[in-house]
Amino acid sequence: MKIDLLFLGLLLAAACSSDDKGSQDQDADDEPTTVTYVASQDDFPNPERGFYHYSDTRASDYTPLDADELATYRTPQSADGASYSVVSTLVFRYFILDTYNAAPLGESFLTQVRADFAAAREAGVKLIPRFTYTVTATAGDCPESFICPPYGDASKTTVLGHIGQLKPLLQENADVIACVQLGFFGTWGENYYSDYFGDASSNDQGKLLDQNWTDRIEVLQAMLDATPKNIMVQVRYPQFKQRHNDGINALTNVAPLTETEAFSETDKARIGYHNDCFLASDTDFGTFEDYGNSSSPRTSATSVLRKYFADDSKYVVVGGETCSDGYSPQNDCAPAGKAEKEMSDLHYSYLNMDYNNDVNNDWVTGGCMENIKKRLGYRFALTSGTYSTTIMEDDEIAIKLILENSGFTSPFKARPVQLILKNTTTGEVVVRTLATDVRRWFPGTNTIEESLEGGLSAGTWALYLNLPDAGTAINKRPEYSIRLANNGTWEAATGYNSLNHTITVE
Repeated sequence: MKIDLLFLGLLLAAACSSDDKGSQDQDADDEPTTVTYVASQDDFPNPERGFYHYSDTRASDYTPLDADELATYRTPQSADGASYSVVSTLVFRYFILDTYNAAPLGESFLTQVRADFAAAREAGVKLIPRFTYTVTATAGDCPESFICPPYGDASKTTVLGHIGQLKPLLQENADVIACVQLGFFGTWGENYYSDYFGDASSNDQGKLLDQNWTDRIEVLQAMLDATPKNIMVQVRYPQFKQRHNDGINALTNVAPLTETEAFSETDKARIGYHNDCFLASDTDFGTFEDYGNSSSPRTSATSVLRKYFADDSKYVVVGGETCSDGYSPQNDCAPAGKAEKEMSDLHYSYLNMDYNNDVNNDWVTGGCMENIKKRLGYRFALTSGTYSTTIMEDDEIAIKLILENSGFTSPFKARPVQLILKNTTTGEVVVRTLATDVRRWFPGTNTIEESLEGGLSAGTWALYLNLPDAGTAINKRPEYSIRLANNGTWEAATGYNSLNHTITVE
């Protein structure tokens, strides 16, 4: 009897031991692994952000873009008068239509524009196009003296005809267009000193009338219709967007974009801003101004429009350039100035490296230029990643990424977010697309946690994060993929970011 009881006890103990071991093995298989990452302090090129290189060409004397020269912009370059160098993936391109003020665009000109887009694609950069008729300020005996009418822009009929001719080019080359600036009317295409769309300067009426607004809105709508839905169109003044969206009687305190409306490809969600006088005065030389209409006067609206701009710009593209050093020390580095804070508050993705370096050079001497170079647009750095370790062939793949965006804003164009799995023995590559939207990886900490389709064959698989361009012609080009700001993760040959982790599939 004692022997039987002892035998039974041994059996029960063995059973319990076996159950415990099975539980531990299962837990070990499912136990995720957390990898930590080290942020990089390097400045490196990334798509659709940073300082841009300036270029211009005239229809009367066309100077084409050179792909070999454009490709060098990805390595450190300095501009004339600059005490700093930048790496760049953006090229601003002025197309000056100086021979077409009253005529349709010629086929030879359109062919040359098409070739510029091709050069950008070959070089691995993107363009910011602006079309205008004049960049000349003719001095004379008028109230503003340094610039007097006639200014030299074109009529609405001519402008609309040219937009219609350019539409196929803009549609065909959307992959290498970062964004489009409205341009066309006003000297420099800045929609101010105009012969046909209302002259709000002291040279003439000093404000804009109802018909001026109607004509301007019609041109903006034509540009929105001519460009693909994934391309944003930038306007010079925030009130222009307000009156396009809400009518020519819209007040300056209308509601900005909401997060729900953002990135929806509606017209409202596609209108961004180019401020060509960043921190030049308390109004940025008229950027934050109420230009009135037929029944209301022109007035200052700086605080209201700045708040609208700040709230709206979280979801649209913002860029521009400095234009005057007269607002120093406000346009300097902290603590005397607020340059970096202003870029953060107003969500700047890019600035001009060529102008005005009286202002930009002060950021070098003031000690904030290196931060500005790295923070324009987005800057993503992984903090940690938690991943599956050992899974079965049909198991889902669980990942959790903690990512810090130390930039001034998030990307303004959609792109895939892909988990790349590469078999370490066979080299087979499997792609799993995440549901997350990179445009909503706003400044600060972002958590991306998803379970992805499995179906991997047995073996060991290395993990990578890939953020390629959405354009089918360039989405395999590493120059157009987003690089994370981490040490030991970037794979230059593929554009992948290594997650420094492998999964075993049994």
